[in-house]
Amino acid sequence: MNIVKALFKSQGGIHPKYNKELSRDKKIETMPIAPLLKVSMSQHLGAPAKPLVKKGDLVLRGQQIGEAAGFISANVHAPTSGTVKAVAEAPTAIGAKIPAIEIEPDGEDKWIDGISGIQDWKNADNKELIAKIAEAGISGMGGAGFPTHVKLSPPPNKPIDTLIINGAECEPYLTADHRLMVEHAAEIRTGIEIIRKILSVKTVRIAIESNKPESIEAMNKALADIDGDVEIAVLKTEYPQGAEKQQIFAITGKEVPSAGLPMDVGCVVENVGTTLAIQDAIINGKPVTERVTTVTGNPVTSPKNVLVRLGTSYTDLLEFCGSTKNDVAKIISGGPMMGFAQPNLDVCTTKTTSGLLFLAPKEVYNYESMPCISCGRCVEACPMNLMPSELSFMLEAEEFAEAQELNVMDCIECGCCSFSCPAHRPLVQHMKQGKAWVMLQRRKKQ
Repeated sequence: MNIVKALFKSQGGIHPKYNKELSRDKKIETMPIAPLLKVSMSQHLGAPAKPLVKKGDLVLRGQQIGEAAGFISANVHAPTSGTVKAVAEAPTAIGAKIPAIEIEPDGEDKWIDGISGIQDWKNADNKELIAKIAEAGISGMGGAGFPTHVKLSPPPNKPIDTLIINGAECEPYLTADHRLMVEHAAEIRTGIEIIRKILSVKTVRIAIESNKPESIEAMNKALADIDGDVEIAVLKTEYPQGAEKQQIFAITGKEVPSAGLPMDVGCVVENVGTTLAIQDAIINGKPVTERVTTVTGNPVTSPKNVLVRLGTSYTDLLEFCGSTKNDVAKIISGGPMMGFAQPNLDVCTTKTTSGLLFLAPKEVYNYESMPCISCGRCVEACPMNLMPSELSFMLEAEEFAEAQELNVMDCIECGCCSFSCPAHRPLVQHMKQGKAWVMLQRRKKQ
């Protein structure tokens, strides 16, 4: 088993203060089940799931309560046993209101009958393995939430030769993936072998940033006797090393084409949390009913990495960490670079809740956007080789078609441009506005 440095340096990137020391060494703690769980039907990229239960129904843990509503969608399962109190709209982390199933736990936490894995998975048909993953409702747990069974089903004309397991966790403050690698490296290894079988790939790279030596050591120990072309690729600590296109280039030197996907260059990237969930589904037959998330920030009394049931409110999650010891000026679902500011703690945990961050007043300041000074810092920082300043001008003028021609859809919304801008231009917001316009035009054509 080799540990190697990534061979290539991707375009752009920044070096924010990481602040991972607040929770980096905190072992994963299991949170008791909250008194009420609100399970959103939108915990993944794509169409929200269709509710399968109604008020008054009794449900068991692992029971399917939401059905995938399309190819790009995912099943949703009850996180515990109890009674459905309501099926009503509830806010999500991005501000949209989506149907959610409210479950009052009965305290028994009883699993549904028939939960079982695929014992001889090494000799199982790949279609059976993918069906099990789809049935379990697994979606990307690194933040994007792309349905995993879709990612593991590339078309025949897109052969995959390289599997990358993403353990970079480059977002400041967040340490959930780090703790998963430290504490569950053996299970992640099994997940890697399952994915490798499904995709029939020979080359596997586990990508970990250099600021996580404990993760590197744990994964190296777990993979010591694995067969084949498997290596740990140590990435330079630089944001956004966790973005899949940047990770692919850093490790393989291949550049995903504009508007393309990793499969276009023969690669698939899976997050370590997703890999662990695949292992749990195939080996134990368990669907996704919980996840590890980081609750952190200087105002938090006891920052933790928490194994929490899906549907747990942010209020209950914070209380498990001792609430706050100081004033809070900002709440972010996720990390400070790509997370979403929250007006309150009404939102509930989903499969994509990688973190819950609280910032103190001294860490937040108000500012007014000023005219662009053409310094070029945003261009230098952009990992996608875009011209954020030029795109910003176009989008302010509502020249959306022109922005589309300049590849605004390639923006990964990482925030490097805004972070680097001395004029405090709302560059990411402009990009999101432009991308939303393009998507609207595509829907109209459909």
